[in-house]
Amino acid sequence: MPAAAGERGAGADVPPIAADLVIRDVRLFDGEAVVARTSVAVQGDRVVAVGPDLVVAAGATVVEGAGRTLLPGLIDAHTHVQSPDQLRQALVFGVTTELDMFTLPAVSGPLRKAVAGAGGRLLADFRSAGILATAPGGHGTEYGFAIPTLTGPDQAPAFVAARLAEGSDYLKIVLDDGSGFGLTLPTLAVDTVRALVEAAHARGLTTVVHVSSQREAIAALEAGADGLAHVFADGPASDAFVALARDKQVFVADTLAVLFGLCEPGHGKAIADDPELKPFLGPADARALSATWPIALPAGACEHVLASVGALHRAGVPLLASTDAPNPGTVHGASLHDELALLVRAGLPATAALAAATSVPADRFKLSDRGRVAAGKRADLLLVRGDPTTDITATRAIESVWKAGHRLDRDGYRRALAEEYAALEAQRAAPPPPGSEAGKIAAFEAGKIAAEFGAGWEPATDALIGGTSTVELGLAKKGARKSKGALRLAGDVAASERAKWAGAMFFPGAAPMQPANLGKFSKLVFAARGDGTTALTVMAFAAQLGIMPVRKEIAVGREWAEYTVAFAELGLEPYDLLGLFFGATRTGPFALELDDVRLE
Repeated sequence: MPAAAGERGAGADVPPIAADLVIRDVRLFDGEAVVARTSVAVQGDRVVAVGPDLVVAAGATVVEGAGRTLLPGLIDAHTHVQSPDQLRQALVFGVTTELDMFTLPAVSGPLRKAVAGAGGRLLADFRSAGILATAPGGHGTEYGFAIPTLTGPDQAPAFVAARLAEGSDYLKIVLDDGSGFGLTLPTLAVDTVRALVEAAHARGLTTVVHVSSQREAIAALEAGADGLAHVFADGPASDAFVALARDKQVFVADTLAVLFGLCEPGHGKAIADDPELKPFLGPADARALSATWPIALPAGACEHVLASVGALHRAGVPLLASTDAPNPGTVHGASLHDELALLVRAGLPATAALAAATSVPADRFKLSDRGRVAAGKRADLLLVRGDPTTDITATRAIESVWKAGHRLDRDGYRRALAEEYAALEAQRAAPPPPGSEAGKIAAFEAGKIAAEFGAGWEPATDALIGGTSTVELGLAKKGARKSKGALRLAGDVAASERAKWAGAMFFPGAAPMQPANLGKFSKLVFAARGDGTTALTVMAFAAQLGIMPVRKEIAVGREWAEYTVAFAELGLEPYDLLGLFFGATRTGPFALELDDVRLE
């Protein structure tokens, strides 16, 4: 434990170093090399001295480093930052800097102010690409908000200038036609990619190109990219690709942590269950780490990925530790420790994996004040028990984290999570809504749109976020089923680059969007039919999910059939259910009928 004390070295005639903190007799990985025993002195937000026998003025806080290893604060070279909570979580796990690879200026602007403000010492630092460069309808346009896109190389200079005006620190470009994942997507032409790279370089920006196939990776490198986002998984790297990456002196942010979630569904659960990490993961984090993608890579794809990473390392191509958090199976901070282990699994020595999370990304993204432990550098520091230079999993045994010389209160964070878990148990123990015991929601047999419990049914459309989709709810004609009636949903889903929907929402609580404990039930069952062209989308809203629902799209035919949606497949435990949506999310007119809705 730290203690207030002075430290005197062998040379008593040497003027003592003014310092607030000294970490004494510690093993040091300085970002490049290992020093078996040394001490590190910090004054304010800077490292002021590193050496085995420092003479430090009385009054400094002394941390005994015996049996521990000191590292530079970790850098995650590919994340998506959307909230201060994510930056707080990253810092708790020793990630002191994140490189965001796509977020809106409306998000990054307030976050920059938060990091620069009085509470910023509790948040990881970050840099951001801002809005990525992509084609209309291409990757990056699918998230429910409109972004500028490009259709030709002549638009590149203006696009880059707009990103700089918004505060982007580097440029991310998408060259991905979906083929790496068996999909078909619009993407930028290679001449547009080249024009973007040239325009970015003219303005002093580093360029990172998102790819999903080896063919696209080669094209990106030939277009002059500084680095790649993601290692392709459509086959092992060819000798020609490795030689090109080496000769072009590019970097590769491999994102193994997220790729393994595509190859091995549930891969992230091992991180959620790790005894060193688990006390610092909240309920939402555990769910996120256990989440799976709606698509999967074929068996063996990640062995190709590992082989590619190993070949790139052996050729001297710089690799950057990166997670792509918070995509399914990942969370900020904790998943970087998974990434480090995967880099070692790919054949990197532990020290090379640690460099991939410290000095290498600092160099490649021009972060000259961090990534190393040396006099004059920012005091972004991570102290762990054991020796991660020989056992990479020791990075998880975190003793202390300092950001710019300020020690983070990890114990307070852990206590807050314990309180969150206690509140969760109270929610799970809450009584169910009156009338819900049998699980019957509605059979529409009374000649009206009603429910057996809760606040009933209401029309629901994207008008909530400014959309223009429409819906009308009514009862199907008597005799539509063997029962006396069914709920009819008819309307039109308006074309939009944002999220779009129209249908009916059932509210299980006493009032709309009031949480209801339906935890005794494991699945939703209903009968449905459609017009033969419309898919039925089911969305579940819950307090645990925040503003984003979980969803499942179901192909329904013209004839009545029964369908089941298990809450587990949605990654949801329904102890705080806010609403259940049934309707359409694809553009165009629709007609659906719903009956015998129940919970089992």
